[in-house]
Amino acid sequence: MNTLILATRNSGKLVELKTILSEAAPSYDLVGANAYPDIPDVPETGVTYAENALLKAHALARATGLPAIADDSGLGVDVLSGAPGIFSARWAGRHGDDEANLRLLLAQLQDIDGPHRTARYLCAAALALPDGTERVTFGELPGVLRTSPEGTGGFGYDPVFQPLGERVTAAQLDPERKNRISHRGAAFRELVPYIRELVEVTPG
Repeated sequence: MNTLILATRNSGKLVELKTILSEAAPSYDLVGANAYPDIPDVPETGVTYAENALLKAHALARATGLPAIADDSGLGVDVLSGAPGIFSARWAGRHGDDEANLRLLLAQLQDIDGPHRTARYLCAAALALPDGTERVTFGELPGVLRTSPEGTGGFGYDPVFQPLGERVTAAQLDPERKNRISHRGAAFRELVPYIRELVEVTPG
């Protein structure tokens, strides 16, 4: 069985990615970046989701000598011209402070009526091999933003994001349903054929 490194230390995202990939590519041992604590986090200096995903995937592939997959995702709010976008995880100033990011976004949208609260989750998923080979795929999930949080599942902006066609927020969705419709699920399912093509699986 071949090992794939998942370039994230976010526990919520790691669980989500393992679920998505274990169903689509069950012949791989999926290991999070926390298994390599000596490898420093990679600054997300890219200006697109794809650039940031590739930065992280290549850094882990070089450091471990193993195939690595990474993603960069975020929320694009139409009335904010696509912001917070690639800055979604640090919108309030500190990376990974979901509560502060959510409070700031709701404050910015407090005077915006429902029909104008459209948004979309976007994701770029990247596969990088130690020899420099790379592939990138994309996923999107449109929706609207609630005025107050609902639900305790998920992470990030999930408590206020209601996917198109759903009556509840992403934080209220059953995990299986969420993975089936999510931007991240779509991007990584698109990546699976490249994983199967480029990463040799050995019996085990």
